[in-house]
Amino acid sequence: MVGCDDEMGGNNAAGRLSSADCGRIDCPLNIVLIGMPGAGKSSIGVLLAKRLGYDFVDTDLLIQVEAHCRLQQIIVHHGLDAFKDLEERVVCKLAPQRAVIATGGSVVYSATAMTRLQQIGRLVFLDLPLPMLQQRVRNMDSRGLVIDPGETFAELYARRLLLYRRYAELTIPCGALAPEEIAATIEGALCRV
Repeated sequence: MVGCDDEMGGNNAAGRLSSADCGRIDCPLNIVLIGMPGAGKSSIGVLLAKRLGYDFVDTDLLIQVEAHCRLQQIIVHHGLDAFKDLEERVVCKLAPQRAVIATGGSVVYSATAMTRLQQIGRLVFLDLPLPMLQQRVRNMDSRGLVIDPGETFAELYARRLLLYRRYAELTIPCGALAPEEIAATIEGALCRV
């Protein structure tokens, strides 16, 4: 198996490639993406992780693995509070090294989870205008959205926007940018180029 020694310098004991050996060393230890559902956290997170040679972690997927079911099933069968508790527990157990972390949009409801994310990485808010989000998020009933009964997507956006802005160390206005441009912008802002 080809290791980093061969071309990029460094190799781990098992001879496997790892982000610790091959990833950029001039970037924050972890980069945490926050924002509304539909903002592109997972898609942009994968692109950014590839650019940096980092691992990629999606907290929604970790929640599904922990619960052994999809996000929407957790909400339907156990309720919003149980979902938020599970999300907090999953986030508080995170200990990645050199990773891009895509969070669920509701993570900002937990001060405990947000404190943990601040401890392990730099928080980047992917800010997309409401009309663009509404175009992207059409499957509200099946998406696993933490939204109060009777609450509109616009109301959810207004409530969360304040929290995203409070916690973000960097805000990226994404409305006019393609995903690759957003990843490049984050890299340029957080890493020495």
